[in-house]
Amino acid sequence: MAFNSLIFLIFFAVVLCLHNLPLTWRAKKLNLLAASYVFYAAWNPPFILLLWISTLTDWYASRKIFTATGNTKRLYLVLSILVNLGMLGYFKYGAFIEENFAALLQLFGVAYVARDSSIILPLGISFYTFQSMSYSIDVYRGKQRLCESWLDFSLYVSFFPQLVAGPILRAGFFLKQLADDYPARVSQFGWGFALITVGMFEKVVLADGLLAPVVEKVYASSIEASGVDGWIGTMAFAGQIFFDFNGYSVIAVGLGCCLGFNLPWNFLSPYGAVGFADFWRRWHITLSTWLRDYLYVSMSGNRVSTARTFINLMLTMLIGGLWHGASWLFVLWGGVHGILLVGERLLRSHFGGSAMFQSSSATFLLGLITWLFICLTWVLFRAESPASAAHLLGAMLSLQGGASLVSMTDILQVALVVGALLVIHGTMRDRDFEQTARNLSWPLTGLILAAMLIAILLSPGEERAFIYFEF
Repeated sequence: MAFNSLIFLIFFAVVLCLHNLPLTWRAKKLNLLAASYVFYAAWNPPFILLLWISTLTDWYASRKIFTATGNTKRLYLVLSILVNLGMLGYFKYGAFIEENFAALLQLFGVAYVARDSSIILPLGISFYTFQSMSYSIDVYRGKQRLCESWLDFSLYVSFFPQLVAGPILRAGFFLKQLADDYPARVSQFGWGFALITVGMFEKVVLADGLLAPVVEKVYASSIEASGVDGWIGTMAFAGQIFFDFNGYSVIAVGLGCCLGFNLPWNFLSPYGAVGFADFWRRWHITLSTWLRDYLYVSMSGNRVSTARTFINLMLTMLIGGLWHGASWLFVLWGGVHGILLVGERLLRSHFGGSAMFQSSSATFLLGLITWLFICLTWVLFRAESPASAAHLLGAMLSLQGGASLVSMTDILQVALVVGALLVIHGTMRDRDFEQTARNLSWPLTGLILAAMLIAILLSPGEERAFIYFEF
């Protein structure tokens, strides 16, 4: 049940009507929990069992963690981690592990053929396992009070607006909004509707309608692509993945607003970043901070020697790459980002205080360099095979000529959309989007939203699933 489908619009209209009936807050939470389970089961009913297993495990383990001490306390934390990562590992990485194990045995002359995998990746498992498991870890660390309500905890794990693709919630942020005496629970339907419209426009019109066809044209025939094809296709993908994922996240925030909940922003003008650390502070923020708080910090982060800090950073980015999918290309993508972050730290330690890097022209140049390197890494993320990635990168770096896969119309279309995106991100990098939007006059806001709605209704693009559903 994708956000950009008619069935979801009907589903949400029903949920909204039930939510606004004069019922007790507990009854409304029960309605939301039931709606969340219906939403998830609509994709593949049996897999709701995995959602329940994750919920039950962390509910039980956290209560034991709270009352236990010493090794017993650690044992229940390990239980939570093993169950969540075990499910994630089997369904997401089982076939990948077996294929690579078979390849390793063949290097030593052992004939072993991996079985054809029929494992289906459960929707959103990468998101809700991390979200549920973080609660147990926070209780173990003493950073999260024990949740006394089974209903509240279940709704925290399964809240449908962000269930299958984030943003990844923290228990301390969301559970307080479920409390009976929470003072700020007010429906912001107008603001929520505006955000839903913006998110749908990003997904349907920009990502699917204008950019996806160009991306597919280049990456489906990447071996034949010229340097110009590679740059146009990759810049189109940079725009597509942002509009697709940010579109989902903005819709999720908008749905939450309509129901009286605040959800965190997942993106803050990432293509206006100056440097790679800045990029990761702005891109997929809830995953970046999750990896920082539960992985990087657990490895002692930067509280150790410089060499060990760099190792911790590389391991975090490698695991972050693998989180995105069972492919060595994703691992390589994460590794390259790790190298860029390490290199940036070394450069900043030697030249960061120089006055020449503080000027507006230097900031612009560094932002442009950041953007170009980010585009090159997106090739690893999007390519269908290592060979196609290698060819595209080679063509892009050498500006290799050849017959063009993209038309002049494609080039102008990508230049217009992505160029506008870069200008907006550069302008908004130090500004608050919500405050900026709310400062617009009502006539102008209405005109913009009306234009977006018309564009959504007239968009001829085919309905595509959100990209991060694959992760």
